[in-house]
Amino acid sequence: MNYVIGDTHGNFDTLLALVKRLPKDASLIFVGDLVDRGEQSEEVVRFVRENGHQCVLGNHEEMMVTYSDDLFEAYEHETPLLLYNVWCSNGGIDTLLSYGVITLEEGRPEKVTEVARSLETLKDDIRWMESLPLYIELDVEHLSGKPVVLSHAVVADVWYMRDIDSMSGTFSEMANTNRRDPDKDAKVFNIFGHTPVRWGVEVQPHFVNVDTGCYLGRDGYGQLSAYCVETGETVSVSYVSPGES
Repeated sequence: MNYVIGDTHGNFDTLLALVKRLPKDASLIFVGDLVDRGEQSEEVVRFVRENGHQCVLGNHEEMMVTYSDDLFEAYEHETPLLLYNVWCSNGGIDTLLSYGVITLEEGRPEKVTEVARSLETLKDDIRWMESLPLYIELDVEHLSGKPVVLSHAVVADVWYMRDIDSMSGTFSEMANTNRRDPDKDAKVFNIFGHTPVRWGVEVQPHFVNVDTGCYLGRDGYGQLSAYCVETGETVSVSYVSPGES
């Protein structure tokens, strides 16, 4: 059975709690955004990689790849590490802390001391992220009768663009950022994350949103969820603070 897991955002202990609720022989597939915002991004990436789980590229992995050159250049030339960019302001600092490549002075993110303890691990994980696909098309039968496509954000309405060279940029952008629900007459059954939904997985006849806002503390969010492609089962667990599992 294939279980699609929503945006984990560096919450490894919560991920372990969810995995314990799933069948031991389940095939786990992640919709991206493994990193940022939580304290355990490195552990989440290691879990996915070492267990050979499938994963699509999320916008947070894309930001991590994009801004990593600045990080590595700062180490190479021993220049100040600039943390005021789109990635760091969206949880990237938490990811750098989890890898042990920076430390904070006086608990203030604007004062950073670079330490290269795990720089090579970080580089290797970024190379892996660069290889992640924008989507995964599953060879399974679904209750909807449509082909099943997994992506980080919604691609159902632009599915026709995927093999058109002139539209590849638009398709890539939509696969990572689109927050509009698919049209009912979309040609594929799209399973995605990216946009948090309240009160558990949103299951519709033509799509499923598995991002239940694991990192959010507001009412109705704060869960990590999985959806079984073959049966339609949903499984959710509440956020688990690091060290509580």
